[in-house]
Amino acid sequence: MEFKRGRYSWLLRPALIIYDLLVINFFAFYLLSFNEENLYFFSTNFFNDKHLLYFVYSVTLWLSSTFLLKFYKVYRYTSLLNIASLLLKQFITYAVVVYAFIGFFRSINVQAFIVLKYLLYSFAAIATVKILSFYVLKKVRTYLKGNLRSVIIVGSGSSVEELKNIFSRKKELGYNITAIFSDSNDKNNTGSIKDSFEFLKEPNNIDEIYCAIDELTEKQVNDYVKYANINHCNIKFVPNTLRLFTKRLHTDYYNYLPVLSIQEVALNNDFNKFLKRVFDVLFSLFIIIFFLSWLSIILFIIIKLESKGPLFYRHKRNGINYKEFDCYKYRSLTITKEVKGTYVKPNDSRVTNIGKFLRKTSIDEFPQFINVLKGDMSVVGPRPHMISYTDDYSKKIDKYNFIFRHHVKPGITGLAQIKGCRGEVEHDNDIINRVKYDNFYIENWSILLDLKIIFQTIINALKGEEKAY
Repeated sequence: MEFKRGRYSWLLRPALIIYDLLVINFFAFYLLSFNEENLYFFSTNFFNDKHLLYFVYSVTLWLSSTFLLKFYKVYRYTSLLNIASLLLKQFITYAVVVYAFIGFFRSINVQAFIVLKYLLYSFAAIATVKILSFYVLKKVRTYLKGNLRSVIIVGSGSSVEELKNIFSRKKELGYNITAIFSDSNDKNNTGSIKDSFEFLKEPNNIDEIYCAIDELTEKQVNDYVKYANINHCNIKFVPNTLRLFTKRLHTDYYNYLPVLSIQEVALNNDFNKFLKRVFDVLFSLFIIIFFLSWLSIILFIIIKLESKGPLFYRHKRNGINYKEFDCYKYRSLTITKEVKGTYVKPNDSRVTNIGKFLRKTSIDEFPQFINVLKGDMSVVGPRPHMISYTDDYSKKIDKYNFIFRHHVKPGITGLAQIKGCRGEVEHDNDIINRVKYDNFYIENWSILLDLKIIFQTIINALKGEEKAY
């Protein structure tokens, strides 16, 4: 998630969109004659005029094409070459759109040269303002000290040194280094990595955190990600190598230095989040009302008769962006508190008789629909690990892939579970394969995939699973 801050600069993008739409329709009105009668835009035949049709068509297709091409995704570190590339791609795309419109309506008789003239005039006006606004903001940052971003840098190494030089040398980028934290003996450091967490507790209004991720432990990465999420600031990772680690992290280039950030996935698109949330709420309400309501009463009696303790077993788990929450289960063990780093094993003496049935059929997971209703979990997603295992697992998995897994809500079931990657982690491949399936799900999510996973989960529960003990 890219958080945006600033007093007025956030208005620039919508202003440019409105300007571009006005430009393409202004030149269409004066240069393109869409019928032989040369009807004027504000004539009495306004609602029949092809100018109105073109207005609706151009606005719709312009907004759609610019969204797909990320035409307005221009940042302070974007190069002029990248802007030129965006303009060229949008020019070609919109040229196809315009010629398609004229080709579809055979009653329109406009010469190809006139259409090309219209496109060149429009994009000359659009390119001028786009590039001018880009450079005006650079001057504002350089000379007026406006539109600045306060950043802290964590870690050391050649890549970090290069990043510091870029921020210090290129004032037009508008990055103000507030503090530098590292465990090295550099005299310019504000403090150690440990000191950075005390620094972040103070009201510093930090906009971005840059971390040399290879120097940090999984817990430190978790803490930075959680801080960034809570305080709506951006977190970016500076690798100590120039190779591209994974497509799962978005790569931006500051000059030629790669800087990684957690990629926005389809699952976190606003519309898709709304769609998935509606499905989660309706599905969990159905399970709670028609199953949990009576099942909990029966299990309360049976569980209490066999062993002392509560009906529900609560255990801490990492959710989206490493946020901790209490995950609910029907109690299937004689113990009532989570013991650090202990997966249930086959023939585990702690499992009660009713607990064996609950775990074999996965009924013990049903109370997690309460977590779904609360918004801590989703019906389908990566299964949440025990917190005590998170740091251990990160040492066996590419750290960049592990971070990506925690960028969405965890689920009651998931692709890894229906593929048999569940239960105790006996070998390194168990957790590696689990994360592999989780990341595949995140990258290829759809409602149909969710339904397929739910259906397969029900089938597996009825058949009984080998690792469900």
